[in-house]
Amino acid sequence: QVQLVESGGGWVQSGGSLRLSCADSRRGSSIDAANWFRQAPGKERELVATISSGGTTSYADFVKGRFTISRDAHKVTVYLQMNNLKPEDTAVYYCNARIVVATIERRNEYDVWGQGTQVTVAT
Repeated sequence: QVQLVESGGGWVQSGGSLRLSCADSRRGSSIDAANWFRQAPGKERELVATISSGGTTSYADFVKGRFTISRDAHKVTVYLQMNNLKPEDTAVYYCNARIVVATIERRNEYDVWGQGTQVTVAT
């Protein structure tokens, strides 16, 4: 089963930092490209950051200079480093990734979502 497991959320005071992790739990697969989204209560889900297959990153304006998306060398975990957190960053954060399962015979791609992790930033 292809799935993503998120961790690292929690409670932090304004100005603090958290690092979210999103791990591909299946042996033999890899994370090709990935996004982090977030959804605050009563609001729509919004894109926060993206990392492409080649490692190019992009960010929403509201997190530029504060958040960093990265991927480990083995392409099994994606991170979101969040610095200088603000109360308006409070939301459930979701990882979304294209996971590749490749064998000699075939290559399959899956669009997968993590379960979400709560980030709460207190004033």
